[in-house]
Amino acid sequence: MKKILIINGHPNKESFNYALVDAYKKGALNSGAEVEEIVIAHLRFNPNLEFGYQKRMELEPDLVDAWEKIQWAEHLVWVHPVWWGGLPAITKGFIDRLFLPGLVFKPRENSVWWDKLLKGKTAHIITTLDQPSWYYRLFFARPSVNQLKKTVLEYCGVKPVKVTYVGIIKTADEKKRKKWLQQVEILGHKQK
Repeated sequence: MKKILIINGHPNKESFNYALVDAYKKGALNSGAEVEEIVIAHLRFNPNLEFGYQKRMELEPDLVDAWEKIQWAEHLVWVHPVWWGGLPAITKGFIDRLFLPGLVFKPRENSVWWDKLLKGKTAHIITTLDQPSWYYRLFFARPSVNQLKKTVLEYCGVKPVKVTYVGIIKTADEKKRKKWLQQVEILGHKQK
């Protein structure tokens, strides 16, 4: 039985991202997986890494709980919108505060290399767009995906990291949204 953690990075509970989370969760549970969730907007924490890496900030209880869920999970599913080409601020703050040296990676002494402390985990990014995904990839070089996939998850040893684009959200009718929800439920059932 696969252990799946769904991380919801949208700050608005009325967003389509919440429906996508529910669809993935339904599919995963129907397949027999164990599922936990983190709704970043519900966590109480300071998203600002005030001292960079010079001085360690104490993790708030919600971040300690989130870290325990990340350690428990075999598969991380990130659901978030693309805003200004990137992640919502609260999602970026969550990463800044929790994906720290010693937790998710360990710099090697006198070396440019590091140890990847999340090896053995896989991930899937499900991201919503208000532009065609081909346009986001071709003209903007998909900055949110590069950041989360390459410079966060793969940097820490998470592989493979799959990506599913959902959009164009703002012009989608009910029929299109239902189709996306069905597709994401299938992803959850396949545990991808």
